[in-house]
Amino acid sequence: MADWAPIAKEYDPLKAGSIDGTDEEPHDRAIWRAMLARYVPNKGVTGDPHLTLFVARLNLQTTEEKLKEVFSRYGDIRKIRLVRDLVTGFSKGYAFIEYKEERALLKAHRDANRLVIDQHEIFVDFELERTLKGWIPRRLGGGFGGKKESGQLRFGGRDRPFRKPINLPNMKNDFYGEGSSEKRNWSREGTRDWRTRDRDHERSRDKRWPERERLWAWGDSERERDSKEERSRGRERKDRDR
Repeated sequence: MADWAPIAKEYDPLKAGSIDGTDEEPHDRAIWRAMLARYVPNKGVTGDPHLTLFVARLNLQTTEEKLKEVFSRYGDIRKIRLVRDLVTGFSKGYAFIEYKEERALLKAHRDANRLVIDQHEIFVDFELERTLKGWIPRRLGGGFGGKKESGQLRFGGRDRPFRKPINLPNMKNDFYGEGSSEKRNWSREGTRDWRTRDRDHERSRDKRWPERERLWAWGDSERERDSKEERSRGRERKDRDR
């Protein structure tokens, strides 16, 4: 709990799959896939990762020119890389923007998040692939994305930070701390009391047993007498009928 933080400092697929970063078992198969993955960042990507922004949820019609127009208001841009499909050439809906100064980067990170561009609310964060240790992309089961419908939400990023775990109060266990001898003595005394009570119960039951036998015997004699009277009444009715 001492080193807990809402934003991940090091990427762990198991923690990223947990709402508060405390899960010990994966809750979906994608987490298993990310845990087994051995991902190496793309070496073909150039530029300073510490001056690069990740921009996602773009309208597929948004172009590099539009991005330059919007993000240049925060500072001088060195390079814009809109990620496109290698086959179709269509935008995949996210881009990387490298600034010349850190001041411009921080300003864009603060102000451009949730900005609406071409009728789409965008998401802005720092680049994580080359800056966050252990990073696994979404296509391998990692990342900080996911949808509720798929049951594969990921936490620990800006968009969906970890929730603070519930702090349960430290319960003092007297059986393992101070006063354990008192508890043990109480337990032994309680055992002796129960044994004494059982013996008393046995004795009282033995005393009540002859009385119950007498009651049962009395009940049997009463039933016999009733049956005799019933038989005699039956004979009298038969004699009258004749």
